[in-house]
Amino acid sequence: MITLTGIILFSDSKKSEEAKSKKRKGAKNSETAAKVALMKLKMHACGDKSLPQTERIYFQVFLPRGNKEKSKPMFFSSKWSIGKVVDFAASLASLRNENNKSTSQKLRLCHATSGEALPFEHTLETWLSDKDYPLYNGGNIILEYLDNDVLFIEDAESYFS
Repeated sequence: MITLTGIILFSDSKKSEEAKSKKRKGAKNSETAAKVALMKLKMHACGDKSLPQTERIYFQVFLPRGNKEKSKPMFFSSKWSIGKVVDFAASLASLRNENNKSTSQKLRLCHATSGEALPFEHTLETWLSDKDYPLYNGGNIILEYLDNDVLFIEDAESYFS
């Protein structure tokens, strides 16, 4: 009986040690998964090859609804204005861009979490360091046609499903 109890106790403590190590592994795995995802994004992303590596910010850019392609990996300079990012992304994805016309819908860059249309005059750097809704290197952003008076996308989550 004593030996049996000893084995059971040993077995229980071994299980709890395994559970603890799995928890630590999980956090480590998600960090590793994020790094792997960024590496894959970097391998396939298109952008201005003359940009220094230190300035490059990578995004999975979700394209406007109804587009043949759902998304495209791209990189931009962290120093560029949102307006320049929109123009560059539109040319990379062969999208109609009539942002210089006052009557048409504008192609806007929107935050993936909040759905907010980012102001054209801000820089990517501004949004990478934003306290409430920062953008992340390797994260998602949405490119969409919005009416002039619309400042955010209603259902940003729908782009990812």
